[in-house]
Amino acid sequence: MKYIFWDFNGTILDDAKLCFDILNEMLVEEERPTVTFEEYLMIFTFPVEAYYAEVYDLNKTSFKVLAHRFINRYQPRSLNLSLHQDVVETIKHFENLGYTNILLSASEEKNLDQQLKHFNITHLFQHVLGTSNIYAKSKVQVGKDFIEKHHIDTNQAVMIGDTLHDAEVAKELGIDIILFTKGHQHKQRLKNYKNIDSFHELIGKI
Repeated sequence: MKYIFWDFNGTILDDAKLCFDILNEMLVEEERPTVTFEEYLMIFTFPVEAYYAEVYDLNKTSFKVLAHRFINRYQPRSLNLSLHQDVVETIKHFENLGYTNILLSASEEKNLDQQLKHFNITHLFQHVLGTSNIYAKSKVQVGKDFIEKHHIDTNQAVMIGDTLHDAEVAKELGIDIILFTKGHQHKQRLKNYKNIDSFHELIGKI
């Protein structure tokens, strides 16, 4: 292995509870039933529009309106969060072993850059790959373009994520996947893939 593609939200940044809190705030405003955190972990999915369709009436309020409402609350509050335990040390460990660490996120590039600078972790990644909008569409094409441009042997790459979508992205990119179980989806949903409960477990698995 030479390359590690890291997801950001839920994998590096511990933001699942914040997303859950904002979801319920917005559900109350939309006069929709709220959900428990366990329910959130069972329904969260990509594309985000599909997950919104599970809990909102998109005929009443469009996905684009809800997405803007969410990000306006999420972005400033995300800067008060913490990174997952041991993730920084783990990324540094693989950097010291000569791996290329690449951040691959569905987040909009400017928002992602702001978060990375705030948490002082931009330097941990040789490449930062985000998307051009806030709608959290698939990051598959972003990853494919990068792999093609840099002539990466996909047999020498692995992705670390926290959702089934990350597993789908890895499959599309032709690389291996390891899923972190304390992100945005319930551990039960990730059982068919290699997974870790802590980042210390990652050392020795790659």
